[in-house]
Amino acid sequence: MLRIDVITIFPELFEPFGRLGVLGRAIERGLLSLRAHDLRGFATDRHRTVDDVPYGGGPGMVMKPEPLVEAIEAVAGPKGAERTARVVLLSPQGVPFTQRTAEEWSRDEHLVFVCRRYEGIDQRAIELAINEETTVGDYVVSGGEAPTMVLVEAVSRFVPGVLGNPESAQTDSFQQSFQEGHLEGPQYTRPVDYRGRIVPPVLRSGDHGRIADWRRKQALERTRQRRPDLIQDPARRGED
Repeated sequence: MLRIDVITIFPELFEPFGRLGVLGRAIERGLLSLRAHDLRGFATDRHRTVDDVPYGGGPGMVMKPEPLVEAIEAVAGPKGAERTARVVLLSPQGVPFTQRTAEEWSRDEHLVFVCRRYEGIDQRAIELAINEETTVGDYVVSGGEAPTMVLVEAVSRFVPGVLGNPESAQTDSFQQSFQEGHLEGPQYTRPVDYRGRIVPPVLRSGDHGRIADWRRKQALERTRQRRPDLIQDPARRGED
């Protein structure tokens, strides 16, 4: 079972997230666990303070090191060779999260996601307690909670038994892009005719060879139009 812990100032956000859909069913079946920990519970003052003004001046507030390090160590143990958990900080300064990352992390036993808020966190907390930093894109959001949910969804799809059809994770767009260098092509279902738009005849032909060839061509064309970088820059696909 994959254990996932989240350290956040908004633990209530993760309660409905962990009850619904594929993730909720996986948790019910004991395939993985998800628990959110309130960072303010590790603050030592009566106001449960987790942030303060930055040294050197500047806008906004910075998350304090004491409650962060205490929270992480309570969940994952001290940083070092004895730690078995992977402790990840969601940060715009992190390494981009990819499908390959999701597959790799799904093989871990314990993941701890730290949700930053405000202008960032004290560097000492990173040095003392964080194993790695990651980002879901080149943009800024108010906190790490939504990105953490993205990561949990992506990682959990690779946990054996989570998806009803295990081939689904292997045929996702970016999983295929690692293997073949393209996005997923268009998909169709019934009815055959909807508002004059007809399902391509080849998909109704029963000829699996022709269907596979059509899908491959459609996928490559879509990739050229929407993500040519996946073809032109193999490093963006996580390849050597």
